[in-house]
Amino acid sequence: MKFAQPLQSAKLIKRYKRFLADIELDNSDVRTIHCANTGAMTGCAEPGSTVWYSTSDNPKRKYPNSWELTQTLNNDWICVNTAQANRLVEEAIKNDVIDELTDYTSLRAEVKYGTENSRIDLLLESESRPPCYIEVKSVTLLGKNRQGYFPDAVTTRGQKHLRELMEMVDQGNRSVLLFAVLHSGIDNVSVADHIDPIYAQLLTQAVKAGVEVLCYKAELNKDQIKLTNCIEFRHSN
Repeated sequence: MKFAQPLQSAKLIKRYKRFLADIELDNSDVRTIHCANTGAMTGCAEPGSTVWYSTSDNPKRKYPNSWELTQTLNNDWICVNTAQANRLVEEAIKNDVIDELTDYTSLRAEVKYGTENSRIDLLLESESRPPCYIEVKSVTLLGKNRQGYFPDAVTTRGQKHLRELMEMVDQGNRSVLLFAVLHSGIDNVSVADHIDPIYAQLLTQAVKAGVEVLCYKAELNKDQIKLTNCIEFRHSN
């Protein structure tokens, strides 16, 4: 996925009120930009790191600039705009990058499903096989030894999604939890049971019930992001 327009860079001053961040431009001007990430953003929003931001041409926007990428002081690249994860996975599926998700004839997004009033991120269908329900999660939390974790905060919404995926398996469908790893410093992924033990327990149940877990890592730079290769998911003991 190439960015529609070249991204601009600045130094991060602080992120606040979840959706806002102040940045310092090269000319020392301070600007407030929009942050689409509602998570904790642990390690992704350190003051002094480089922010790469896009600019909208919508005149009605109060904050026309959007935070897309962080380039950390250690030179790791992170996509902090979580809205990009679904687009990246959809692009990768259409380009046959994800070997486990080929040979489907139809792809739909945001389809209603389940008994808890959810919308599945992506639904793959084919006349010759059961539908495949795909829930996409963005992974940006880096721990020690290049270990990535999900979630970075307690997620009741994520817990609901796991229950819905298990329900789809019970109905004879295929369910996939796909971690889009959007941090260049992460080499494998594990569930963050130290952050959300309920989510960790549900994920263990989901895997035993037949929900598949896939992790695909992205290559990132200021010009484009793309999912390129499968990495290991380390199950909890």
